[in-house]
Formats: sequence, C-alpha cells, structure tokens
Amino acid sequence: MKTVNSAGPDRTTINYRLAVGAVALAILLGVAGCSGQPLSTREKGTFIGAGGGAATGAVIGAITGNPLLGTAIGAGLGTVGGFLVGNEMQNQEIQNRQTQSQIQQQQREIQRQRQQLEQLKQQQSDTE
Repeated sequence: MKTVNSAGPDRTTINYRLAVGAVALAILLGVAGCSGQPLSTREKGTFIGAGGGAATGAVIGAITGNPLLGTAIGAGLGTVGGFLVGNEMQNQEIQNRQTQSQIQQQQREIQRQRQQLEQLKQQQSDTE
C-alpha cells in the first residue's frame, strides 16, 4: 500500500528549489539589466563569475544541507573572481589596442619616409 506524505516537500527540496529560483532570478536580472549597450569584457567576466559561482555554491550547499547559503557565498566569490579576471582581460585588450595603434602609426611614418626617398631619388635622377 502506498503512503502519502501529507506534510509536503521536505526542507532540502524547498531549499533546492529556492536556490534554483535565486540563480534563475539573478541571471534574468543580469540579462535584463544589460539590454542596452554591449557588455564590456569586465562585465562579462563579472556575470560569468557570478553565475558560475552561484551554481557551484548551490550544488555544494545542497550537498551540505544549505543551498541558499551556498548559492549566496558562491555568487559573491564568483562575482569577485569574475570581476578580477574580466578586469585583467579588459586591461590587456586596451593595452593591445594601444600597441596596435602605435604600430600602425609607425607603419604610416615608414611609408611616408619611403615616398620621400623615392621622390628624392626621382629628383636626383632628373637633374643628372
């Protein structure tokens, strides 16, 4: 005979559902808040870190019996880590753009000097 649990879902199931809902809400808010401009590398890193940290924290929290606390701690640590990585990547991109700009400027100057040399050679051969 089948027994019916009239008490409803147990505490672990409720905590798990709340954790999943919190992660889904955080992702939804992150996506909705970024609908204007494209995300910078720093912002992408922060959101990826927060989502990954929250998911990992929820799993660890579910194993230890407190998925909400795990989600909150994981999201916080993931956000900080994601920001730091994204910030470093964005700084590197800026440095690369500056270096590329300097290289292009030097290439233009070299081309200008080559043209001047050709003009001088032409003038010299015309006078001979």
